[in-house]
Amino acid sequence: MIIRQFFIPGIAHNSYLLGGVSSCFIIDPARHPEPYLLAAEEEGFEITGILITHLHADFISGHLELHHLTSAPVYAPKQANCIFPHVPVRENSEIILDNCSIKVIETPGHTPEHVSYLVTHRSRGEDPVALFPGDTLFVGDVGRPDLFPGRAHELASALFTSLHEKILQLPDYCEVYPAHGAGSFCGRALSSKRTTTIGYERRNNPALQTIDRNTFIHELTENMPPSPDHFSRCSDTNRIGPALLSTLPKIRPFNSRELEKILSDNCCEIVDIRRYDAFGSVHIPGSWNLDGELNFSTFAGWVLPPDRDIILAVHNQDDIPGIIKKFQRVGLDRIIGFVLGGVQKYALAGKRTGNIRTISVHELKDLLSTDKNVQVLDVRTWEEYAGSHIPGSINIHWPDLRIDYVKLTKDNPIAVICGTGSRSGFACSILKRNGFSDLFNIAGGFTGWIAAGFGDGN
Repeated sequence: MIIRQFFIPGIAHNSYLLGGVSSCFIIDPARHPEPYLLAAEEEGFEITGILITHLHADFISGHLELHHLTSAPVYAPKQANCIFPHVPVRENSEIILDNCSIKVIETPGHTPEHVSYLVTHRSRGEDPVALFPGDTLFVGDVGRPDLFPGRAHELASALFTSLHEKILQLPDYCEVYPAHGAGSFCGRALSSKRTTTIGYERRNNPALQTIDRNTFIHELTENMPPSPDHFSRCSDTNRIGPALLSTLPKIRPFNSRELEKILSDNCCEIVDIRRYDAFGSVHIPGSWNLDGELNFSTFAGWVLPPDRDIILAVHNQDDIPGIIKKFQRVGLDRIIGFVLGGVQKYALAGKRTGNIRTISVHELKDLLSTDKNVQVLDVRTWEEYAGSHIPGSINIHWPDLRIDYVKLTKDNPIAVICGTGSRSGFACSILKRNGFSDLFNIAGGFTGWIAAGFGDGN
């Protein structure tokens, strides 16, 4: 038996190749199939099955893409009510892979339809050797149950049952291969370690130390981190079946004259993926600034409208294929082109451009001492803000500015700060799109503010 793990940074997604003698299954595949096809070829395996633990909310799954390329059947939870061709599985369903037996365990909680796959390597023994729990159990955490409006308490209770009455009944030596690691929004405190065992989690996972159901429900439904917008649509896309990559639009360059008309007609979104300082220096009016150093796929899925065409503004045209992949991971499929020659060529054509002043933390300190009208807007999460912040600042999480910008006044200067300058760059672009002009983005963010010795407040 062979297990190979595939990890995607940013969305922190783990998927797996489970190999037997001559065949293999792919478990919870990402949208782009090339790594699985290459790995199967390297191992000498034929891909004969695709296993889905649940309808993933944080990314578009690659089950149909792999099925299209290999004809391997897709095994998916019966309760998911998938409408694409698949083999429905439920409690105690058994799937055979050469000398391995795979038992299905229904483990609702993170989602209502969730299942886990328990593997026994029968050529070595009859005891279970590996568990693929999807998003039910992580290293150091468990799946969040609050992604379905109005059902958080119900799902938290179901998760408690799935963990304590099913998963924790497995032997300590059983290996655990979760679908996410540190950086994912599918849990609250995931470890950067990517695999574990039942015994290690039994002893060291904080969420599993709570043995009272009501306390567990309270802890899993209070003060959870915000969930990105695409979480509310990826599950349905995966249930219906994502569009095949070969059917998506082909990109082309757009010259400055075309872009000027697009801006006039408001028929497309321009997404500038350069660093926040480059964007601040010069950009195409109305652009979103999605700094490539951010948690790119998650942040794009969080705020960009999926029903609008997108044109990219990039520094290096060679980066475009990789950028498009990151958009496609979260269902942003309407990438139609890129700015020919980049923003510089657009400016050289004499077109109107915009800018945002980028200042250092020292300049911010001076500004606050000389201009009492300056408002500091901290766009970090409330947890970060509660930990430490600039006295007198206000906190609005950057994605919420799409609506909560109305709480701010356009009459006074606004200094926007995050941890480093990247998220605040995104926030500044949202504010500019909504008519704010007197903006400062703070280079180095709150990290620089502390490093400069300016202190903090609580």
